[in-house]
Amino acid sequence: MPDDTALLAVLESLRERGALGESSLPQAVSHAGAFVAALPPSTRRVLDLGSGGGLPGLVIAVRLPDLHVVLTDRRERRTDLLRMAVTRLGMTDRVEVVTGDVSVLGRRREYKAQFDAVTARAFGGPMWTLSCARPFLGEGGVVIVSDPPDGDPSVRWPAAELGRLGLSRSTAVVAQTGGQVSRFSMALPS
Repeated sequence: MPDDTALLAVLESLRERGALGESSLPQAVSHAGAFVAALPPSTRRVLDLGSGGGLPGLVIAVRLPDLHVVLTDRRERRTDLLRMAVTRLGMTDRVEVVTGDVSVLGRRREYKAQFDAVTARAFGGPMWTLSCARPFLGEGGVVIVSDPPDGDPSVRWPAAELGRLGLSRSTAVVAQTGGQVSRFSMALPS
């Protein structure tokens, strides 16, 4: 089973190939740890939107070895690098890398409503990210997204728009690095 040392080595190789622009990989891994902390204990399947250089998806896969993780990106070069990273970390049996646009993948039977959690870091605008994540969620699923360290959550996450997506903001988890992630749950029927 890989550890954070192996993970940092793989992330460094991704950075050298231009897939990651992080100035501090330990800080980036620490921030990704907030995604791990925000996952409900019942989580078994996670999909990471726009995985790019593998954050937070690879961190989740390394730290929670019982999960099945799907990393997505529409850029084939990125998914090729992610496949190499997954192989290097010895996780090909439980980490899948998929090339494709998430707006199309979310309609495919093998992905639609199949995940306990969907994660996104630097994917897009707040509501766009949630609208892309929503089709992947199974019953009781959650979406976990990166948030800026400050700002008014009611402005970033308007309740009316969340309601239209069938989601509600349930919690925020602050990373040791000062950033935070927000967790959104499927709204209960009224």
